[in-house]
Amino acid sequence: MPISTLRRYGAPLFVAVLLAGCASSDSDTYSGGTGAGVARASTECQNNPDRCIYKGRYEKGERAYAEAEAKRLNQAQIDRLRRLAAK
Repeated sequence: MPISTLRRYGAPLFVAVLLAGCASSDSDTYSGGTGAGVARASTECQNNPDRCIYKGRYEKGERAYAEAEAKRLNQAQIDRLRRLAAK
């Protein structure tokens, strides 16, 4: 491979890889991101649940939505555990 070809395509490729790595960083731990950031947030909530409980006021309809979502997630977890126990 000639050095001119390496210069022409190598530097932009390096910059693209560098930017892709920065874009996938773990800075969105609590903002609904995926991967290790969410796992770390979940572990922190398990270790200290008071940090993850919202103690402020709810907007209109927000409390009902939160309770319905909690029921849905709890039911999904129960179903998952039942499937695992049946195996």
